[in-house]
Amino acid sequence: MVETISADEFRDRIDERRRGERSFVIVDTRPEESFAGWRVADAVHYFYKPFHEFDVDDFERETGLSPDDTVITLCAKGKASDDFAAELDAAGYDDVTVVADGMRGWSAVYDRTEVPLPDAPADAPPLDVVQIQRRAKGCLGYLVVGGREAGTADRVPAASDGSDRVAVAIDVSRHGDEWIEAAAERDASIAAVLDTHVHADHLSGGRALADELGVPYYLPAAAAERDVAYSFEPIDRNETLDVGGIDLKALATPGHTDDGASYLVGDAAVLTGDTLFTDSVGRTELQFSAGGDGNGDDGEVDGAADEGAAGAARRLYDSLHGTLLAEPDGVVVCPGHFAVANDGTTGDVVPGEPVFATVGDARREIDVLDLDAADFVERITRTLPEKPPNYESVIAANRGVESPPDETAAIELELGPNRCAAEPDAGSVADD
Repeated sequence: MVETISADEFRDRIDERRRGERSFVIVDTRPEESFAGWRVADAVHYFYKPFHEFDVDDFERETGLSPDDTVITLCAKGKASDDFAAELDAAGYDDVTVVADGMRGWSAVYDRTEVPLPDAPADAPPLDVVQIQRRAKGCLGYLVVGGREAGTADRVPAASDGSDRVAVAIDVSRHGDEWIEAAAERDASIAAVLDTHVHADHLSGGRALADELGVPYYLPAAAAERDVAYSFEPIDRNETLDVGGIDLKALATPGHTDDGASYLVGDAAVLTGDTLFTDSVGRTELQFSAGGDGNGDDGEVDGAADEGAAGAARRLYDSLHGTLLAEPDGVVVCPGHFAVANDGTTGDVVPGEPVFATVGDARREIDVLDLDAADFVERITRTLPEKPPNYESVIAANRGVESPPDETAAIELELGPNRCAAEPDAGSVADD
């Protein structure tokens, strides 16, 4: 009998396997090109097409598996792997499980975890920073939860639904319910929604969540220069919002994009978007490689993108050294992504556990931050990592000038890892 599990249940089984509580083999039946470009870590490849003859001997030769093994099958949408699981069942495999919705479902799996913060004075308002991780893509969003009442001077309305605490949501994905549930777990009301910049790797759900909740949606004021086609509340350099007695201050940190901002939360944490990660910094050419983005290149991007990337790298250097690294060493860095390789591995990151560093950690451990400005620009622009899938269309959608026609198109548009970090290693090789 074949069992079918949800993508969330699949995540839980992967975590159990990592802890040594369960053993199984993942068999991915997609075409080789799809498997090579993006997969679940440690998956085994075996191409299967429904309604074609299945040769169990060939399968066992290619994978090294036998009927004694526990197998979880996975494909793009859950259909081919369902048929494949039935073939294994008929061939004598009695412990076979199918992941419903396949990699589409896997792309929408989340973890929620609290970021450890420095100890605060006893009389300080309560503060929680909840990190909302999109596991397969490495995207990180946040819910900042303050105390009981919002301030009246900063345009963030007080909670009106009886909740005890006030929250703001930052870098929300299409799956805004994750932020709503995180707020409910802390008896908090979301009073505003913010993005750190116009994203290139995933579709923002910020506007939709703000509209659903009837609260303001903020973008950095510089986003107006990127011809954003919808209305938003501009948050200016050094402007603060009061989140239940906690100041959230907008720091202009251009570089990854011209509109990039980081949000300083009290004196405890800084949400750095794609400016600073725990082990790298943001790449700088994506905005300038996407034509018609208010950058003046009218789609002729090769030379303009190169020059734009170098200029952006200089701005990134200033943002890092003049703004973020000027914060005290103990301030916690909460990045906008962690790296997911094409093979699904995440390096030192353990999905489900908080991804963070401190300003001091970044200063000491990220070697590109030791370079002077000229060497930094040369290193960042020397090689370009593979671009996020469909990034031009994702940027256009997040600027409001295009829109996926339906949910299926939206899912397809943002499949794959984020690829928003630079690759400042001199040994890396550009793909384009």
